[in-house]
Amino acid sequence: MTTNRELPGSLTLEQLEQYNREGFLVLEDLLDNHDMEAPRQAMMQKVDWIADELHADGRIADKLEGEPFKYRLAKLFAELTDQDFLKYGRSWRDRIEGYYRLMSNPKILNAVESLIGGEIFANPVYNVRPKVPIVAAGAVPWHQDKSYWPDSSANPVITVWISFVDATLENGCLHIKPRTQRKKVLEWHAETYTGTGYTALHEHQLGKSKTVELPVKAGTAILFNDRLIHMSTPNGSDHVRWSVDLRYQSTEQDPMVQHGIGFLARSSKFPNRVATLEDWLAERPEHEG
Repeated sequence: MTTNRELPGSLTLEQLEQYNREGFLVLEDLLDNHDMEAPRQAMMQKVDWIADELHADGRIADKLEGEPFKYRLAKLFAELTDQDFLKYGRSWRDRIEGYYRLMSNPKILNAVESLIGGEIFANPVYNVRPKVPIVAAGAVPWHQDKSYWPDSSANPVITVWISFVDATLENGCLHIKPRTQRKKVLEWHAETYTGTGYTALHEHQLGKSKTVELPVKAGTAILFNDRLIHMSTPNGSDHVRWSVDLRYQSTEQDPMVQHGIGFLARSSKFPNRVATLEDWLAERPEHEG
């Protein structure tokens, strides 16, 4: 019988069984305030850039520099429109140091290693998601992540969704359909509600699987398979629901260069090739020193 001490990575046998059966796993308090500080600083740096631009363009009179992290972006756009916000994208993929620190965090990689082994490639499709109140693009329709890369041979791709504020029913937490990771990639359509063309599924495609709502505290990670059907609801609160979705896969799989440049995040076979911060900032997938 396999014991937990013989398993790679940090997940227990029970957690692995849960993930393989249900298609997802919630890891409460995976990250602490120290882990979240660098990526949070990266988010605030982007908000600074946006505030400076809005102010320079005369769209806002006050850059609200004293506002707390979870409120500032919401207040900057409180009197503006969806299109004003979408000028900056429905999600962000900037190469700022804090995001590399997050994607390289050993706590995350240890959990992922339990699922795909120790040769880990950080997929180029990572998203920083500021779900702003009222903005329609904050609501993400039912979909499978793999619908964004249907022609890729990468399988499975592990999504690691992390909340940077408490995710609640009010501010638009994640909703999932357990065990739907066993489905093939369903035929999807581009939705028209948000103005951004998310991939989406019709109601009749969802089947009879129950919906599980996942309100979680900041620092919690939700791991799921890229075929799992999931969505999130609009933000009805007065603050931003900040989250990040990272993706990891085996180094043997398609690196999906059509979506950007990922990087070698962990390797026991070739540890000297693991990408450094400087490599990532220069869009090099691995270290060549």
